Amino acid sequence: MSIKTSFIGAAAIILCACFLLPLEAGADTGCPFCRIAEEEYRVLAPSEQAVRGRSVEQLQKMLKKVGYYHGPVNGIYDPQTVKSVKKFQKETGLEPDGIVGNATWQVLDQEYCLVTDNSGIPGPKGAVSIVVDTERRKLTVLSDGEPFKQYPVAVGRYQTPSPVGNFKVLRRSLHDGADFGTRWMGLNVAWGSYGIHGTNRPGSIGSYASHGCVRMNNRDVEEIYPWVKPGTRVVLLGNLFNYQARQYRFLKAGAVGGDVMEVQIRLHRLGYYNGPIDGIMGYGVAQAVMQLRKDKELREDNSVDSEVYQLLGL
Repeated sequence: MSIKTSFIGAAAIILCACFLLPLEAGADTGCPFCRIAEEEYRVLAPSEQAVRGRSVEQLQKMLKKVGYYHGPVNGIYDPQTVKSVKKFQKETGLEPDGIVGNATWQVLDQEYCLVTDNSGIPGPKGAVSIVVDTERRKLTVLSDGEPFKQYPVAVGRYQTPSPVGNFKVLRRSLHDGADFGTRWMGLNVAWGSYGIHGTNRPGSIGSYASHGCVRMNNRDVEEIYPWVKPGTRVVLLGNLFNYQARQYRFLKAGAVGGDVMEVQIRLHRLGYYNGPIDGIMGYGVAQAVMQLRKDKELREDNSVDSEVYQLLGL
């Protein structure tokens, strides 16, 4: 069976939430490794007391690889490193102010990819997008909407499901292979930190094993990394409610996920909830559920169980 045929068949069968509008990330939930990746790429600026840390070390490694830095990789944003940054910024058309913000990180990342990409594999010629099938644990790279190449992946466990819906890549970063592999691409999931990344546990590929992220073999994530830019569309297919298990998840205050978002939408339609549709079961959602249960003469608490799912038409 061809990639195209199997991809179309899976997309037609799986209940998905790919019609949800993309939302910006914000809540401190999701994959802990992604939160580490996001924290590493902070804004760096020259100061009397030199900034230190892993982000500076990563900056020095990347500048060294593209030929702009020849000093020690010591994790210190010292005058030599600042000088290298300014030279890089000037020669790539950026403001040569020595401040390493999002624009500098992105341009440096692109230059680094050009230098280090020795796979010899031609990339997609059209517009790139990604579809992840959480049921089959497959990631498909599309070119102008047509399947280009497919990879096996690991997705979230039942307790920590992968987000289902329509998202986009916010930023990318390179790593040394610890924790989350050699590459990371963060997604704009409203209720937490999630992304597509490599792994130092290749035996988990093809299973339900992650904190919600999409895990790839390092060689595979390194292959697609140059093709995937910030803004690339990523659709995760799956059933919001029967994710991996055969029963709906019991929801209570503090729960997060696509199923919570659908509960919020249904509560809003019924006039019980007017808060943000963000996939987080906070105070407002809990109060709405409690009022619904009270009106329908159910046990008065704020849990979403089979009775509430039935009342919501889910």
